Amino acid sequence: MESARKFYRQVFTYEILSEEPIGQLSLEDVAYETSEGHMSGHFTNRIETEHSAKEMAKMMEVQGSDPEFFQLTETGEDTE
Repeated sequence: MESARKFYRQVFTYEILSEEPIGQLSLEDVAYETSEGHMSGHFTNRIETEHSAKEMAKMMEVQGSDPEFFQLTETGEDTE
């Protein structure tokens, strides 16, 4: 039986202004560069949606993650 728990997905856009191209940065690097470094940044858009366990299991697989991270099977059932 599908888990009754609810899960949440957040999608955001973060704008960075810099004097030079930034290339690939990790989230840690973005946080540092926009708070301590030489770049300016702020959130321009945030979206939060609620999802069922089955939907979350599918989204985890699309990301290349394992639904087990949230103690779910691939069909959205609780593993415990």
